[in-house]
Amino acid sequence: MERLPKFGIPIVIGIVLLIIFIAKSTVTIDSGKAGVLYKTFSGGVVTDEPPLNEGFHIVAPWNKVFVYEVRQQSLEEKMQVLSSNGLEIKLDASTWFQPSYKDLGKLHREKGEEYIQRLLQPAVRSAARAVVGRYDPEQLYASKREAIQNEILEETQKLLEDQYVQVNEVLVRDVSLPDNIKEAIERKLRQEQESLEYEFRLTKATQEAERQRIDAEGKARANEILNASLTPNILKEKGIQATLELAKSNNAKTVVIGSGEGGLPLILGGSN
Repeated sequence: MERLPKFGIPIVIGIVLLIIFIAKSTVTIDSGKAGVLYKTFSGGVVTDEPPLNEGFHIVAPWNKVFVYEVRQQSLEEKMQVLSSNGLEIKLDASTWFQPSYKDLGKLHREKGEEYIQRLLQPAVRSAARAVVGRYDPEQLYASKREAIQNEILEETQKLLEDQYVQVNEVLVRDVSLPDNIKEAIERKLRQEQESLEYEFRLTKATQEAERQRIDAEGKARANEILNASLTPNILKEKGIQATLELAKSNNAKTVVIGSGEGGLPLILGGSN
């Protein structure tokens, strides 16, 4: 193999160095991510400019780019916290969060790439302890899950205020109590349900008895009014009207005037 001319060696070296320079000077940022530029010789982390967005970028080879996920992420936490009476509660929760895009440089400079472990996790755990400590086991088990997760969210947001992390939602997936406490609460809830059902039946029976009493009193009152209104003259008039109606019918009969009780007509016969 023939040796390269003397002037060819520098060219090869230059080409190699150029390739290395280009490789070191290009950064491709994937979708949903952003880059924080670190200038080695001029101020370190860049915080007064927007972060590098997704796509292809050329940077000086002596500088660095730290890439962060800026889409919403989920932090899964299994925690053991204490209720208001000191009982140990197991809490299974998810926290939806994302770093503040415009403050990504400040987040990198002050908290670093491990901001989730250094910042977010302690805040969520502290908030969960504070919130669960306000409730007794029965409230946690029966009806307060939505209230708990809303309060944990508010507490976490308060702790992370001005910390360059945006917490969007906290979801409490499960609240676990010791088996004996859970069984006691379920037994109490069943007893309360049975008591409510008994009270409902008792109320219905009382209402039905009251309805019947009012109905009977109404009928008795109506009979009193009717009896008071049936004077001898009215009865006689009713009898005359009934006689006239009967006389108009096609049935064969004999009417004896004035032979009935109280002077009313007496009707004999009645066959066709």
